[in-house]
Amino acid sequence: MNKKRMARAVCSAIFVIVTLYLLQRLLVPKYASDVVEGNLIAEYYEEEKNHDVIFIGDCEVYENFSPKVLWEKYGINSYIRGSAQQLIWQSYYLLEDTLRYEKPEVVIFNVLALKYDEPQKEAYNRMSLEGMRWSVSKVKAILASMTEDEHFLDYVFPILRYHSRWNELGEEDLEYLFRREPVSHNGYYMRVDVKPAENVPEGRILADYQFGENACGYLDKMTELCRENDIQLVLVKAPSLYPYWYEEWEEQVEAYAAEHKLLYINFLELTEETGLDFSQDTYDGGLHLNLTGAEKITDYLGKVLTEECALSDRRGEAELSRAWEEKISAYEQEIAEQKKMVEQQEISGQ
Repeated sequence: MNKKRMARAVCSAIFVIVTLYLLQRLLVPKYASDVVEGNLIAEYYEEEKNHDVIFIGDCEVYENFSPKVLWEKYGINSYIRGSAQQLIWQSYYLLEDTLRYEKPEVVIFNVLALKYDEPQKEAYNRMSLEGMRWSVSKVKAILASMTEDEHFLDYVFPILRYHSRWNELGEEDLEYLFRREPVSHNGYYMRVDVKPAENVPEGRILADYQFGENACGYLDKMTELCRENDIQLVLVKAPSLYPYWYEEWEEQVEAYAAEHKLLYINFLELTEETGLDFSQDTYDGGLHLNLTGAEKITDYLGKVLTEECALSDRRGEAELSRAWEEKISAYEQEIAEQKKMVEQQEISGQ
């Protein structure tokens, strides 16, 4: 092959690669106006990595705790690495991934995920895994999470999974082809609207209340990983009224925390201490807290972290304080925007 033909072959190969890359960028869901939770995992990588506290877990962390409150009231710099229905093995590998970039003093894990002992749904897997940067931890997370109908190569080359999405493409697929607007505040997904908790269903009787071997095994791995890195692991149960939290589950978590000398906080038992009012502090009938509810329990958590985990107040650090000034400004701006939207919806509903 002469030089001219070789140059043509190289150019053709580059053209094919670039074309496939652009097609993949176009076809992959943008999670911009719908199911924005799909953007949460990826946003972490744009942050400065000097956090005191890292949260890991499902919607019970990213909708119920506000890092802004931890900073503003206690000088604790925190970030939430949460995603929808984040399974415990996904939390574990996200923690492994986080330790590639930083070593926090405290890791907070929400225990609801212990109810799942095997992979669940591809859609939730994608929202937890696609945003991770490639590493051995991501590979292991994918392999541990795939359902029977999923294929590893579909994660390596998402175009294989989304090639039929042509008829779903919209303006935002072009608008966010190369950029994505942040949807969270240090991983916190804000909602200011109110829907009181009414007629919350009781838990149905289960055939077996024992947490599964796989889930418990990953909790052991998480505990060991934190100990190896001199990190305090804190277990929490967010005050969501549903899914139902069984007393049998509570007993297992309490026993585990006692055995491994871990701090465990069940916010379902602290409604009086935190001041939670489920007629005002939830936006979806008790599944998740709204802004006022999240700020209340985060305030309580900040006191515990300061007293029990001896976290320092970092508000005297000039550079970090400047960064948080910008974050708080964006936080307050979204509060105003959401409240305005709620008011408009109420007016139009009348």
